[in-house]
Amino acid sequence: MIARKVSITDVAKAAGVSTATVDRVLNNRGGVRTDKEDRVLAAARTLGIDRALDRTPSRALRVAVLIQPPINPFHASLREGIDLASRMYATLNVQFFINHIDPRKPSAIAAAIRECRSYDGIIITSPDDIRVREAIAVLSKNIPVVTLATDLSECGRVAYVGPDDRQAGRVAGDLMGLFLGPTGGRVVVVAGSRDITGHREREAGFRAIMIEHHPECSLAAVLETGENQEEAGRVVEIAFRDDPGLRGIYHLSAGAMPIVSTLQRLGRIDDTVVITHELTPNRRMLLKSRKINAVIDQRPLLEARLAVETIAKVLGRLPGEAVSISTDIQIFLAENA
Repeated sequence: MIARKVSITDVAKAAGVSTATVDRVLNNRGGVRTDKEDRVLAAARTLGIDRALDRTPSRALRVAVLIQPPINPFHASLREGIDLASRMYATLNVQFFINHIDPRKPSAIAAAIRECRSYDGIIITSPDDIRVREAIAVLSKNIPVVTLATDLSECGRVAYVGPDDRQAGRVAGDLMGLFLGPTGGRVVVVAGSRDITGHREREAGFRAIMIEHHPECSLAAVLETGENQEEAGRVVEIAFRDDPGLRGIYHLSAGAMPIVSTLQRLGRIDDTVVITHELTPNRRMLLKSRKINAVIDQRPLLEARLAVETIAKVLGRLPGEAVSISTDIQIFLAENA
């Protein structure tokens, strides 16, 4: 049976407008309110009207993206992913504006969120602080919010795009136990901030898997760096001087190079297992030279693209329902980095 061709009447019914309005929009005749135009184009794309697929809406939508400055390599990758996706979907006429936030200043982040009232949507990667959640809860009543890479609890966001961080922490704990072998040993976690949901979840998964399957390993301490790269090297140096028996580091944040430099200076680079996240160029180099043992990558370029697609769906510029997306992780060792 040959499928019936979608008609203008079908689009009009789906969009809740007249057939004359659909005709004006699809044939670019103008004179249609932007909200109706958006509804018509969204309905046409959903129903598969070819003429709507490359049709650029006349009204530009503005989306604020709140992430850390690119000095943090992971956030530099997120920005790259946002830029790539915005070019990929240029015909949607959605503009993305990067706003840099300091994870150590939740009050300033909350203020930045409140200043986004004039935007049509927000994508945010932020520590999970009550001031941040409250600001989003108020704003999200009028503006859709998508959390990216790390989630924010009970804030009214419409969707989360990112990995299952507890599962990633379990993977890291399993790797640590396998690398250390039957003798096990004491290890430390180097986190950016426990206020970041992803870091808390990774730590929880790491603890759980060691208790369940690697009891010969024990977590000696959780060290926080405030997302400061150089601080990562400093806290590791103090930890190893206080406890020379440490055998492993599970690193969650920025600062892999300072950690490796510290281990080299202490003469501990060859007998310390280091597992970290995000395959940045520097960490790829460290892997290949076998100065770190494994990298768990959450594919930030893909995450950013999916976040762009999700907010575009919420705004009616892409067809489909905007839902939370759990992204896959990848494990890299020296031989596949």
